[in-house]
Amino acid sequence: MSQVTLLKDNWSSSLCRLIQSAQAEIVISSPFVTQDGISFIAANSDAAFLSSGKLIFLTNLSPVNLIQGATDPNALHELMARIPATRLYHLPRLHAKVYVSDSREAIITSGNLTLGGLSKNYEYGVLISERGVAAQTRSDIVSYAELGAPVSEPQLLAYCAAADQAKAAFQKQQASASQKAQRAFRDAFQAADDELIRLRLAEGPMHAVFVKTIMFLLEKHGPLSTEQLHPLIEQIHPDLCDNTVDRVIDGKSFGKKWKHAVRTAQQHLKKQQLIALVGDKWQLV
Repeated sequence: MSQVTLLKDNWSSSLCRLIQSAQAEIVISSPFVTQDGISFIAANSDAAFLSSGKLIFLTNLSPVNLIQGATDPNALHELMARIPATRLYHLPRLHAKVYVSDSREAIITSGNLTLGGLSKNYEYGVLISERGVAAQTRSDIVSYAELGAPVSEPQLLAYCAAADQAKAAFQKQQASASQKAQRAFRDAFQAADDELIRLRLAEGPMHAVFVKTIMFLLEKHGPLSTEQLHPLIEQIHPDLCDNTVDRVIDGKSFGKKWKHAVRTAQQHLKKQQLIALVGDKWQLV
């Protein structure tokens, strides 16, 4: 029996079986998720899994996704209520759509947890039944998720409120050409974006996020110079790597603030003897 099955039309039936078979853990990476996707998970999860199973869920909570209706944070809050042992993570620029059951089976697909992804769009992917590959897929997604912001239920509720205000302001702005409506939308959007940055930095300063990211990148790519690390870090954390913000001391600019945070992270890891600078490249010790 083949350990790789092509998934074309009606791929969600394979996802249904994967969810139903889960006993201990499901890992999901879906940039977009709506109420339809959450209802799909809840309807197909075993009662025992709902009460005691663990769900690791990686998504992209960027305000633009919420305003466009591509992601529904209120649905995610419902999911956390239905499956208490849910660990929710946010990372911008997430694109992978991956579903893993008990490190035993994995689906890698183009389909998000949305109505379109599950039943309307033409999606394509594979079901992997080889345990070693499924376990590696699970490990890769979890490692990547841990570079993002863990989102607790209270934090998600606060973000839901900010997102709802931004969405309402957007709808008013669409219906009105007034500068007041446009200004209200910009303010509400900025408030939602600020709330998301608070989530990103809830566990500590910016360099604490970069500590984990540097370790991840060196494990993945091998030795890298600081110049090579910068664009890779920027790709993972575009929301934190703001090239319009300089570090200013006594009125003098000392370069981009986020790059100074990268340097602080490198020095922290060096003091912990986790990385070392050999020549011009950082490498794991």
